[in-house]
Amino acid sequence: MTNILLCGGSGTRLWPLSRTLMPKQFLKLFDDKSLFELALQRNSKFCSNTLIVCNEEQYFLALDQISNTSKTRFILEPLAKNTAAAITLACLSLSKEEIVLITPSDHLIKNEKVYQEAIAKAIEFANNNYLVTFGIKPDNPHTGYGYIKSKNTYDVEAFIEKPNFKKAKEFLEGGSYLWNSGMFMFKVSFFLEQMQAYSKEIYDFCLKAHKNALIQNDFIKIKSADMEKIPELSIDYALMEKSNKVKVIPSDISWSDVGSFESLAKEFNNGNNYSNVNTKFLDSNNIFCYASDQKKFIATIDLDDIFIIDTQDALLISKKSSSQKVKQIYEAIQENENLSKNHLCTHRPWGSFTILEDEKGYKIKRIEVKPGKRLSLQKHFHRNEHWIVLSGTASVEIDGMENLVRPNESIYIKMGQKHRLSNYGKIPVVIIEAQVGEYTGEDDIVRLEDDYKRI
Repeated sequence: MTNILLCGGSGTRLWPLSRTLMPKQFLKLFDDKSLFELALQRNSKFCSNTLIVCNEEQYFLALDQISNTSKTRFILEPLAKNTAAAITLACLSLSKEEIVLITPSDHLIKNEKVYQEAIAKAIEFANNNYLVTFGIKPDNPHTGYGYIKSKNTYDVEAFIEKPNFKKAKEFLEGGSYLWNSGMFMFKVSFFLEQMQAYSKEIYDFCLKAHKNALIQNDFIKIKSADMEKIPELSIDYALMEKSNKVKVIPSDISWSDVGSFESLAKEFNNGNNYSNVNTKFLDSNNIFCYASDQKKFIATIDLDDIFIIDTQDALLISKKSSSQKVKQIYEAIQENENLSKNHLCTHRPWGSFTILEDEKGYKIKRIEVKPGKRLSLQKHFHRNEHWIVLSGTASVEIDGMENLVRPNESIYIKMGQKHRLSNYGKIPVVIIEAQVGEYTGEDDIVRLEDDYKRI
């Protein structure tokens, strides 16, 4: 069985922790593990292979969190077209007789024993040519989830959109309604037959995109021109709501999609005060406080039922009951890439860089390069750079000349010079980079050679 792990979500409701280039599934929030890592670990117990579908910009981020890549491959999407396209592209790359378990990478499942029992039951239906979905037994009238109405335990009567509170309460009291988890299982051949029958346009465009894709040992990269033509629909709309061959597995697996700070807080304090940094709560109750700076001290006075999210460049404070509105804040600042796309610390396939100061005419960064990694051979048209090594030994190529720069030594790169920073050692290389020039944006990079095939 293959686990198709969907990594397309951007986690906008967890802004400012979650950003476009560091979405919630990759945040190490749970005992220094991410939801992505937990999903890999959980599903590898009964799946012999993993096929990860993600945006090409997040490929190296995902790769960095995989401990064993020998049984892992990727479908790299240049842009998101929802789950119908993602799942179809993945299935087209697999054997027709393969059973696939489709799971989001950003969900939390704590009762793994019951989860494995649900998987075993789903395999029975999948082998008998059914499309299987997993329904979560609700414990509250949640309005943020779609619902599935079931009958005779495993039969699906209807898929229902996110309800208002009154309807959600009726669903909870009715007893035959389940939350739609977004997890599925089926045989590849049967799924593709069903897609041809009920969503032929999506199937045909996905087939063409797959045939034109760049295929490497560990990934299949879809071309932008082909991806743009695929209709954007969820698998529920495209297929599950149309087919008469659908089964649902009622599952009481301590599940959460961690889709808001209110749900995230429940995993840490569930009614009590919680903070990951030194905090004083004075006459305050049910506070969830999370700060990226471990040295920061935070105090609250006479506050109840709120969350405080403090990152290096943004501060969010809200009532817990209003956590679904965080998406509106994200939408309001989406055009500002410094706030919506990146953290001050940005991850790259070779390591990371952190912006320490950014003013007109200059920018200062802390750059960390992993052992055995190197940056692209590049040049800049609008800035000069001064590098000071803090730890490790940096190998610096400038216009074809190699220089070894050790701790407490520095080197200067003039505007227009071809240069590259490499780490051939066994410990990370850490440098301070001072950029000076009329323009210091990240797009003032001309890559001449790149180990990671970026442009």
